[in-house]
Amino acid sequence: MEQPPQAESTPGRDDIEPVLVVIPTYEERDNLGRILQRLHSALPGAHALVVDDGSPDGTGELADELAAEDERVHVMHRTEKAGLGAAYVAGFRWGLARDYATIIEMDADGSHAPEDLPRLLDALTDSDLTIGSRYVPGGSVVNWPKRREVLSRGANLYSKLALGVGINDITAGFRAYRREVLEKLPLDEIVSRGYCFQIDLAWRTVRSGFQVVEVPITFTEREIGESKMNGSIMWEAFVRVGLWGLRRRAEQIRGLIRR
Repeated sequence: MEQPPQAESTPGRDDIEPVLVVIPTYEERDNLGRILQRLHSALPGAHALVVDDGSPDGTGELADELAAEDERVHVMHRTEKAGLGAAYVAGFRWGLARDYATIIEMDADGSHAPEDLPRLLDALTDSDLTIGSRYVPGGSVVNWPKRREVLSRGANLYSKLALGVGINDITAGFRAYRREVLEKLPLDEIVSRGYCFQIDLAWRTVRSGFQVVEVPITFTEREIGESKMNGSIMWEAFVRVGLWGLRRRAEQIRGLIRR
């Protein structure tokens, strides 16, 4: 198995290092350089994998330039915009093949503050998945239209009730996984393309018996570029979560009948 370049470890984090941050991109040229700079200011030893889905604005080319200047930056080029889930699964596989101990999800647009990463990693020393949460005490959102926040909170409540999980921000995309979690999850079975992917993985993580911890963060709406959220992404999540919830209820009923 290919080994990642060695970086100086942080005291108390030996079992969760080295760290890879997977950053999917599509038309994020104006944001990529600054987010990588912030990432390496917060976690100098972390590596970043930019997974670009054929951005027409030159994001992939910029990523190549940044990688040529910094051995901590790596780039994966994909030929089509196949969705957030597919980009992350490809990034996870890349990281697992190189024996990183922790793999992190983070957006390129600045809505996830890299400065919060040390706290996510601190919490990971006693858990298997840490989620940067907007909806636990201490968490917040900044510059979001009220409608977006209402939709987000509603989606999280709907998922929480349908799936029976105690995660307040199961749709969050700022999270850190121990490699053991991603090794156990059936990544080939995950077909969710949009933000439903986050619900899917968190639910599978809980069902597999891993410990999940939420860490409060401040989520800040992007200042540059446009959100990738749209109606089809929300509809996918609504339908899939509803079907998973029905399947869960059917499993419970079958369990009661067998008793």
